[in-house]
Amino acid sequence: MVASSAPLLLLQTLIHLLLCISAQEFLLPGSSLYVDGELHSPDGTFTCGFQQISPNASTFSIWFSKSTQKTVVWSANPLHPVYSWGSKVELKSDGRLNLKNYNGQTVWTNNVSSSDAQHAQLLDSGNLVVKGKAGITLWQSFDSPTDTLLPTQSITAAIKLVSTNRLLVPGHFSFHFDDQYLLTLFDDEKDISFIYWPEPRGNIWQKKRNPFNSTRNGILDSWGHFHGSDNLTFMAADWGPNISRRLTLDYDGNLRLYSLDMTGSWSVTWMVFPQLCKVRGLCGRNGICVYTPAPACVCAPGYDVIDPSDRSKGCSPRVNISCHGQEVEFISLRHTDFLGYDLSAHHSVSVNSCMDICLSDCNCVGFAYWEGLGDCYPKNVLLGGVAISNLFSTGTMYLKLPKGVVSNYSTPYSQPFGPKYGPNCSTTNKIFIADFLDTRNSGQSTPFPYFYGFLSAIFLAEVIFVILGWFILRRESLQLRVWTDEAGYQMIANHFRRYTYRELVLATRKFKDELGRGASGIVYKGVLKDNRVVAVKKLVEINEGEEEFQHELGVMSRIYHTNLVRIWGFCSDGTHRILVSEFVENGSLDKILFDSESSQNLLGWKQRFNIAVGVAKGLAYLHHECSEWVIHCDVKPDNILLGKNMEPKITDFGLAKLLNRGGSNMNVSRIRGTRGYLAPEWVSSQPITAKVDVYSFGVVLLELLKGARVSELQKNEDDDLKMALGRVIRVLAEQLKSDHSDEFWIADFIDTRLHGQFNNTQARMTMEVAVSCLEEDRGRRPTMEYVVEMLVSVDEVNQTVVG
Repeated sequence: MVASSAPLLLLQTLIHLLLCISAQEFLLPGSSLYVDGELHSPDGTFTCGFQQISPNASTFSIWFSKSTQKTVVWSANPLHPVYSWGSKVELKSDGRLNLKNYNGQTVWTNNVSSSDAQHAQLLDSGNLVVKGKAGITLWQSFDSPTDTLLPTQSITAAIKLVSTNRLLVPGHFSFHFDDQYLLTLFDDEKDISFIYWPEPRGNIWQKKRNPFNSTRNGILDSWGHFHGSDNLTFMAADWGPNISRRLTLDYDGNLRLYSLDMTGSWSVTWMVFPQLCKVRGLCGRNGICVYTPAPACVCAPGYDVIDPSDRSKGCSPRVNISCHGQEVEFISLRHTDFLGYDLSAHHSVSVNSCMDICLSDCNCVGFAYWEGLGDCYPKNVLLGGVAISNLFSTGTMYLKLPKGVVSNYSTPYSQPFGPKYGPNCSTTNKIFIADFLDTRNSGQSTPFPYFYGFLSAIFLAEVIFVILGWFILRRESLQLRVWTDEAGYQMIANHFRRYTYRELVLATRKFKDELGRGASGIVYKGVLKDNRVVAVKKLVEINEGEEEFQHELGVMSRIYHTNLVRIWGFCSDGTHRILVSEFVENGSLDKILFDSESSQNLLGWKQRFNIAVGVAKGLAYLHHECSEWVIHCDVKPDNILLGKNMEPKITDFGLAKLLNRGGSNMNVSRIRGTRGYLAPEWVSSQPITAKVDVYSFGVVLLELLKGARVSELQKNEDDDLKMALGRVIRVLAEQLKSDHSDEFWIADFIDTRLHGQFNNTQARMTMEVAVSCLEEDRGRRPTMEYVVEMLVSVDEVNQTVVG
């Protein structure tokens, strides 16, 4: 028995030794990593080695060890694979990593030149580094990503992501900073390059970005939150620690954030385009994106596919149009548009006039026309083709083609309610070709055509009545959706969820840990099942019905800005009305700003000015960018929370009645803010507008300057607070109009605890903004949009601090 087990023990020992040889954590100078060897990160999350992309070809790559498909996150040589036998990577003593093919030819090197290389190592972050003496990093893979960013990996001015397919061949989509220092998605075609996200036709407010920052940097943290220097910010739907994630620019041009589950499968937890056809270059030139119901690419009539195996390469014209007397005709495509590349724009013109405009321009290849509006857009490039999702749209695309090129044609239609598309797994990188609704397949004749026709007519009549009733009920919800069963998409859709009262009782330990209280309710600290720390607010005096309450919360769930507290969900059980929102670490502004002189948390001038700018941006977003006009009605330091880095986040927004942009709604007249922050129109019962928030913001600016509540302006109990505030504003207004050469009075007004350490230019601008915000006449107060522009204009000016 012992003798028979000896060979087995020896075999196990040999296997263990072979694994130890092939799997290692360091690559030392002078040693090599061969095709059958691997580097592992200390925690086993990542593996580095040779990844086979075909039976005979490999790339030197890094991948997730625990993903079922060995998802590659970085490759050294995607364009030049090496032979899957005899190839190796060697580390030289000068720090160079040389990837050599089986014949000794160097395919890739990291271009390092140093005399003190110690070793190469794969870190737990997925970063392959070459270390020198004293732990200095001589080279790292994080500085040259392919299509993926990992948590803690920065994207800078010199870095860009490029989409790749399953064979690691680069595509034509890229993600990097543009000339305005904004993180941008580009489509780089053969002879043309354009931006497709953020929407290039939108202004900077619509993009929700900050251009021309002093730095260009973006990073995804380990909790699933991305923040860029241009104010690009987004968060994973499963936000929290201890989850493996990757941010990948996929081959279809969509930027997606993925999370790895316990089974080794990936779920999408955030993405730029829920509707994939909005990726402008998805189907290439002359291609049209349709839903079948999955996204697919087809060619416009008169054009043929360039590469059937990769329809993103677009389509080529059968016959080119000549400018010398060639006869042309226009082919109409209903509910179809090609985005961008308009030669010009014409309004209130007829379709015949639009046609004449296109005929007179040799560069015009077609035009989009919108009936009813008379909008005409001649185009010189057919790019970004999409079958318009709104079936009631009046948009038609007219293609200019040589006469006779197309005798009969089919109009590409989207089929969101068609049979679900199942990919052909036997074909690599094949994109499904849509069937057109008006294309009929010929079949064998039936011996009873009239009989079957009669029965079909009766059946169709009944079906039409049923469908018509359903269609009318569903008319408002026919916006095209991406139909998918992926858990990640469902997670995004359910990001704002409904909690039971029992869940929140357990999360808050029966509402024990109170964080604060105000007029609208009491806030408690809680921990959800996914270990996410949240703030749980029990609302009081919420008398709306269930339907109205959920409607208002539905609006709040769509509000997302870095300077607004994120609402995660709600509870509406019986009489309980509870909001669940993100937990903000440093509490409310009033507790720090108005603390005693001995406080170690005294806010410096830079922090105060950043808080002013952040609050202004948050209010501007509520007033100008939300789908429904949100007025806060109670802006004060108590409702401004401070995050880990003292960044401000406005809370309690949306609790006031939501208004329509068309005018005021007197239903909010019952809402009252806090004494000292109330605009005069509250008292005079005038209609309430967003200018009440502007007034309150002006008071907050004064408190940031003084470091004390405005209520302290009262010299005695008989003094009226409104009159005392008015006196201060008049004095400031007079001083600001005086000669700029004598500005010692500014230092006298600023919080004495700062000991004169503040930025004079920023302080003066803050005072000017406060005075304008506190105008009695609301018509003379600025908008929050203008306030942001004024404050940002001095944000980086004269950074020297006066003493």
